Amino acid sequence: MDLIQLLELFGSGVWGTVKLFTVALVGSLVLGTILAAMRVSPTPVLRIAASTYINIVRNTPLTLVMFFCAFGLPFLDVRFGDSSSFNSFAYATLALTAYTACFVAETLKAGIQTVPVGQAEAARAIGLTFNQTLTEVILPQAFRTVIPPLGSVVIAMLKNTSIASAFNNRELISAMRNAIELRGDLVIPILFGTACAYLVLALILGRIFDYLERKLVILR
Repeated sequence: MDLIQLLELFGSGVWGTVKLFTVALVGSLVLGTILAAMRVSPTPVLRIAASTYINIVRNTPLTLVMFFCAFGLPFLDVRFGDSSSFNSFAYATLALTAYTACFVAETLKAGIQTVPVGQAEAARAIGLTFNQTLTEVILPQAFRTVIPPLGSVVIAMLKNTSIASAFNNRELISAMRNAIELRGDLVIPILFGTACAYLVLALILGRIFDYLERKLVILR
């Protein structure tokens, strides 16, 4: 019976990690793309705002960002519903998104800089606006150029989801703690199993980005 409970704990932990990672991934890609676009915008205010945000959040420990979201936002009466578990999930997702988006933006900005200037000039010559040039010419190439480093950022975010366990979230580390409380005599196998679970998830992501790199990457 204990073995079944352990498997159920780890199953719920893996699902919690995957759910948290997936939502934060989508959010960080969207926010990171917006920040990268602001960094290369012709409007000085947008460039300064994006640069300030990135420099502050990127150089702040993720744990502190998580603390702010988990305790600062409730203090400011910012809530996402009546369920405490959903609020904890939302705060953790927001923290991971806000933090990881900075690294996505810097990676994407580096990709934008690899796009030949002549392509942007040609786009303007045929009448495209800055937004059209960015979304239809520059960003598609930038994303394809930075697939390998972007994969490293995404895998790092997967491992960063472990911090969410300290803020009342169900994921692999919280499942590991509960499993140790249930079977203290199996500490080493439980720790090994948790490490293997992260390893499998990271290897799956690595394979996905290897495939994308082979199919889409642009070498310059």
